Amino acid sequence: MLTFYTNPQSRGRIARWMLEETGQPYDTVVLDYHASMKAPEYLAVNPMGKVPTLVHDGKVITENAAICTYLAMTFPEAGLMAEDKAAFFRWMFFAAGPLEQAVVNTSFGWVPRDRNDKRRVGYGDLSDVLGALTGHFQAQDYVADGRFTAADVYVGSQIGWGLQFGTIPANDVLAAYWARLKDRPALAQANAKDNALIAKDTP
Repeated sequence: MLTFYTNPQSRGRIARWMLEETGQPYDTVVLDYHASMKAPEYLAVNPMGKVPTLVHDGKVITENAAICTYLAMTFPEAGLMAEDKAAFFRWMFFAAGPLEQAVVNTSFGWVPRDRNDKRRVGYGDLSDVLGALTGHFQAQDYVADGRFTAADVYVGSQIGWGLQFGTIPANDVLAAYWARLKDRPALAQANAKDNALIAKDTP
């Protein structure tokens, strides 16, 4: 049994895409930001009071990178785990750490002032992070194995959102990478489900 806690206007859309890629049945519990997400019942599941959260046979998994990896490893028949685990884990954790930090910090207007600041934050700055990603996708069509895996759900979601909302400056390499992902049937199914939930709550 898979139970998916989410909000359609959240990072839960990444986990939803991954769930659709597995083809496994799952139950969805929709939470709102101000009440149910902070209610004692949900805090007992995820003390952070945020989404997404996945519960599988009583086991709790939080954080999108962990959810994507867990599903890929738990349902190997979906073919979403890479054979090249070095590349898979390298770029999964790169997206969960340097990429998300650099994008969020920059969007709030905080940027390292000098080389000392760049060392302290660990990721350098947004241009360093995007340079590393761009270099990888200049040489590779996908994160690992030369094919689509769970790592592309997570890395690709961040790049796709960044390009859409302007938090990642566009370049031809990253745009081409996202173009290889954006028409996947599982992503269309996931978006349709989340968009229907948004429409349902719109007066």
